Amino acid sequence: MTFASIIVPAYNVASTIEETLASLLAQTHPEYEIIVVDDGSRDDTPEIATRFARNPKVRVIHQPNRGLAGARNTGIAAARGEIIGFCDADDHWLPEKLARHVAHFERAPEVGVSYSGSALMDDAGRLTGMAQTPRLTGIDPSLIFKRNPIGNGSAVMLRRAVLDEIAFRPASEPARTCWFDESFRQSEDIECWLRIALSTEWRFEGIAGALTRYRINSGGLSAATDRQLAAWERMVEKLEPLNPSFFEVNTPAARAYQLRYLARRAVSDMDGARALRLCRASLASSALPLLEDTGKTLVTLAAAGVLRLIGAGSMRAALSLAGAR
Repeated sequence: MTFASIIVPAYNVASTIEETLASLLAQTHPEYEIIVVDDGSRDDTPEIATRFARNPKVRVIHQPNRGLAGARNTGIAAARGEIIGFCDADDHWLPEKLARHVAHFERAPEVGVSYSGSALMDDAGRLTGMAQTPRLTGIDPSLIFKRNPIGNGSAVMLRRAVLDEIAFRPASEPARTCWFDESFRQSEDIECWLRIALSTEWRFEGIAGALTRYRINSGGLSAATDRQLAAWERMVEKLEPLNPSFFEVNTPAARAYQLRYLARRAVSDMDGARALRLCRASLASSALPLLEDTGKTLVTLAAAGVLRLIGAGSMRAALSLAGAR
């Protein structure tokens, strides 16, 4: 039976890690391990994780803070599984998730990256009624670049063989093997997925159902949009030599989608001015999101415009009134 490894990067997540690990220990597929990588936490995360390590399925590794990419790399290095998944320490997996991905890999040997949809939770772990429902088939590098169907890092599982193909030794630490680029503190996911898509023959494919519960953290979002955009641009600059013609053709539209995504984050944080600037920049880069995904683009434009016009206080009041009905 296929043995799997689930890697849980953990940094100051004492309030959520117990629920995360409980969801992983409830998996119906019997052959798996959970590797918690405590990434230099300063709260009670290490103690909580250590209590769970009484279960033979759970191992805990402690390290100085290296960021999400560094924690995942440590987990991959320690993993024994033929397939490897990630679950952030504030997200949950449904009990059947692992079994569904294992079955997917077994029936589709050409698939190297398997992912699912995700139901969205708020800060308190309550389902919001919204979900990420990605495209499942016909995934090519241009779609990954523009739309990232994987959606979030807790939705994905990969064959170990895929990771072996993209392993590298960083110039700063030539004795270490890495898979995620630790120089990125944002955009590390899409950098890895796109590197796989452009440099290997493995297929990406999703499976039906919202098998992950993904937590959306509110507050302070728009302040990070400039840093996230800068990381995304650096990712493009790094990967462009892999296939210059691909990036020449696809970057304007992919940048437009990224700017639209950041505009939606700014709307969530009630920053109307920033949201409107990002919307304008998106349209200036490419009209493709408007043509390909008209509804979502128009809703984003409308929300940014209304928020800029009436202000955050009035918008919150209107949303509260609508929710009370």
